[in-house]
Amino acid sequence: MGHAAIRSLRLAASLAAAMIGAIPAWAAPEGCPGLVAGRQLPIQHASLEPGDVGVTYVGHATFLIESPGGVRIATDYNDYVRPSVVPDVATMNRAHSTHYSDNPDPGIKTIMRGWNPGGGEAPHWDRQVGDVRIRNVVTNIRQWGSDATIRDGNSIFVFETADLCIAHLGHLHHTLTPEHLRQLGRIDVVLVPVDGSYTLDIDGMMEVLASLNARLMIPMHFFSTSTLNRFLDKAAGQGWAVERQATPSVTLSRASLPPKPTVMVLPGH
Repeated sequence: MGHAAIRSLRLAASLAAAMIGAIPAWAAPEGCPGLVAGRQLPIQHASLEPGDVGVTYVGHATFLIESPGGVRIATDYNDYVRPSVVPDVATMNRAHSTHYSDNPDPGIKTIMRGWNPGGGEAPHWDRQVGDVRIRNVVTNIRQWGSDATIRDGNSIFVFETADLCIAHLGHLHHTLTPEHLRQLGRIDVVLVPVDGSYTLDIDGMMEVLASLNARLMIPMHFFSTSTLNRFLDKAAGQGWAVERQATPSVTLSRASLPPKPTVMVLPGH
């Protein structure tokens, strides 16, 4: 798909009034590249102080988020990369099989799918799980293998705990409208796909990040060092700081947020 086509699709997907017509029947597409089935990473957060939130990059689009009260959440939970502990909550998205599971661990108490598997309007989640409020903002995706739009095919999940608002962009395919931004509200930390091809192109993603104005941005969903570095170069060009961490886990708090927008790279992909 050329850049002009991608920009046109992005604009169309961003304008709700343009979303008309039947949605193609969905069949499970191939997953995104670069995954090894069954991969797990150790979890390093044994305990957290009040006001601290643990974030571990498991791989691909999966993070383990741990609240001060002990709630564990796995984002875009799938059959390929999983945390080594069973989470309390699993969120999922539909764009590729590497972002959801039809056979989640039976020990997971709460599963939140970011789309409606039966078709039609996606669920609108707003649930309190322990000391975490979890909600979603629905976006659209393009049909795998074509330019067609699937409405309500992706969810940006927002996790609110310890006075932090963490947003996972999922498999975002288009820029955000003012209404999306209104629904999202203040975002402190954004978990952002940076591949620039399967999801939104890099220029579009930079526009999304600028509109969110989060203090901390953590890349995910990249398939090579060169792809990641391309994003980091763009981020540095925006005047954002870039930091590389030695471990896949980081402890965050509102007090420890960087004073200026910062990209933090966690190993683990």
